[in-house]
Amino acid sequence: MYKYFFKRIIDILLALIALSILAPLLIPVCIGLLLTGEHYIFYFQKRIGFKNRNFDIWKFATMLKASPALGTGSITIKNDWRLTPMGKFLRKTKINELPQLVNIIKGDMSIIGARPLMEVDFLKYAVNVQQVIYNSRPGLTGIASVVFRDEEKYYSNSDIDPHEFDRKHIAPYKGELELWYQKNLSAYTDLMLVFLTAWSIVAPQSELVYRVFRDLPERPEELRGRD
Repeated sequence: MYKYFFKRIIDILLALIALSILAPLLIPVCIGLLLTGEHYIFYFQKRIGFKNRNFDIWKFATMLKASPALGTGSITIKNDWRLTPMGKFLRKTKINELPQLVNIIKGDMSIIGARPLMEVDFLKYAVNVQQVIYNSRPGLTGIASVVFRDEEKYYSNSDIDPHEFDRKHIAPYKGELELWYQKNLSAYTDLMLVFLTAWSIVAPQSELVYRVFRDLPERPEELRGRD
């Protein structure tokens, strides 16, 4: 009942409340983006969503318009040269993700769920993960978002191509985490993930998520000790 009814009602209510409360913040951000960088506010991109259907995700613009065809493509690394000055701040604080509240109201997304990916990154998942990861709506945040709060550091500290590192190490573990979420989806899990998302912004190096959810899949060796 929660997964198919109450979760959607809660998503709509929280998204509407958040938009109302955050309006004083979002309006100055829009003006700042219009006056800086390449002078555009929103960035729209095709992502894989609910039941593996495509939708257009909303984000505040943080990178050069041509970024998907430049540098590391769909992967952002630490100190990525494609980021605009204002974009660096918006990404660090996760403010760039707030326009996805519109996606939540439209029904494309949920507050909590697997992050919606571009097809090139979605295909890095094993087939069994691809088949179930979006059985619930993708989320503004989720278990993988909390665990990989500072994902750029893994790519920057690796001596192999970022996409290869993602395919070999990050995507398999993210897949395990998302399978865990599908198995443990509940109001309690979602509430804890909202709290842990806020906590990870304040303390990005914290391991609290592993203490709250003690049955999470074990982190592989390749993803340890890369601070």
